[in-house]
Amino acid sequence: MENEVGAVRQGRGRVLKRVLITLLAGGVVAGGVMLFPHGGRQVPRPVRPAPGAQADSAVRAGVPAALPDLAVLIGEREAHLRTHPGDARSWAVLGAAYVEQGRRTADAAAYYPKAERALRTSLTVRPARNPEALGGMAALADARRDFRSARALGEAALKADPKRWTTYPPLIDAYTGLGDHEAAEQTLDRLLELHSGPAVLARAAAVYRDLGRREDAAAALSDAVAGAQAPAERAAWLERAGQLAWERGEREAALRHFEEAVRLDPDQRAAQAGQARALAALGRTSEALSAYRAALTKQPVPQYALELGELYESLGLAQAARVQYDLLRDRVRRDAAGGVDGDLVLGAFEADHGDPRAAVRLLRQEWARQPGVEVADALGWALHRSGETEEALRFATVATDRAHAGTVRSASYLYHRGMIERRLRLDGPARRHLEEALRINPYFSRLGAPAARTALAELGEAPWTDVPVMDDEEEEE
Repeated sequence: MENEVGAVRQGRGRVLKRVLITLLAGGVVAGGVMLFPHGGRQVPRPVRPAPGAQADSAVRAGVPAALPDLAVLIGEREAHLRTHPGDARSWAVLGAAYVEQGRRTADAAAYYPKAERALRTSLTVRPARNPEALGGMAALADARRDFRSARALGEAALKADPKRWTTYPPLIDAYTGLGDHEAAEQTLDRLLELHSGPAVLARAAAVYRDLGRREDAAAALSDAVAGAQAPAERAAWLERAGQLAWERGEREAALRHFEEAVRLDPDQRAAQAGQARALAALGRTSEALSAYRAALTKQPVPQYALELGELYESLGLAQAARVQYDLLRDRVRRDAAGGVDGDLVLGAFEADHGDPRAAVRLLRQEWARQPGVEVADALGWALHRSGETEEALRFATVATDRAHAGTVRSASYLYHRGMIERRLRLDGPARRHLEEALRINPYFSRLGAPAARTALAELGEAPWTDVPVMDDEEEEE
């Protein structure tokens, strides 16, 4: 008996010792509250929200959410709505979650029709003053590249509630897609008056980038990364920072951003594709191929297939390139089943690797629907490739001339304009724009960058022009 009592006392002594060590280390946890021995101060212990609640907060705030959390949120909302079909807000949240899930998985056919049904149900349940559903419909239209509908829906959502800040980002995307950069900038100004935080900073960065204010864009993204609350959100802003660094030809910086984004959120496939892009530019080809394949396996975006195909083509692997080009066509067709307008990427592909005349037809229609800078560049290049070079220059000018809102200063756009000017024997402008393209990003394209260097070599040095000599009186002045 004495042995048993001694064992109990010894056990209690060990427990008390552990408690004392914990207290000396700074505090103990009791009932979810951190208790400190000095002055009886109490500081709540941060508790991570449940996955569904965390995704719910992210979706409502227009912030990227982790894919597993989104799946939990969708399951919870679907279960709730089976017994509460009149909950308009839950229908709107479910629709927004479907949009985000479709975007993150690149499975438009599976998720975008569901999103539309959920959002329309929300509007049916509550036809008036339903900015949540209208804003969700605007975001869905942006995801489908239907910018005219996105503009109309976003403006209707603002009319329903002008102070709901989460409506502004999809409206900015719509204005940008339609080439209305002035409206995008004005909408951003109103957004900044209403709200602050990482999501707003990231949106501001996109507008600054489109206006050619790259330093402001980089600073805004840096602040967004620093202020992000969840790993998936921080990874999304890091991916955008990596993309901005890549566009400026900063291979190593871009790779660091992309790698950190993938570390934080392994489902951040856009960052994985960016990682592949940077690795290829650094000559780490095997790693680049692996990264592209991994990204495409989980997020089969047509643009990634185009990039991987061109990487294969640059390596002389024509058959492997054709496999990726076939995948691109297939994905565009599948996305069309989800309502996505894939004419831009398909037109860009056809111009270089398929039928340039078909590219012109597609891109003329796209330009009539939504005349953004991206479409102007793609249409100009397709016209050039199909032999209509004089008209091509008009669109290339829209994409690159600051007077026509071409303030992005994209290496690819400048390359296209330079090659068009070279065909027209405008050697001076051609040389200037090709040099600028390579100065901005010497690695902008596995096929385009070498072609730009070859064209510059063939153009040769700029002819010498005499500098006017001032006379003595002019020098004195």
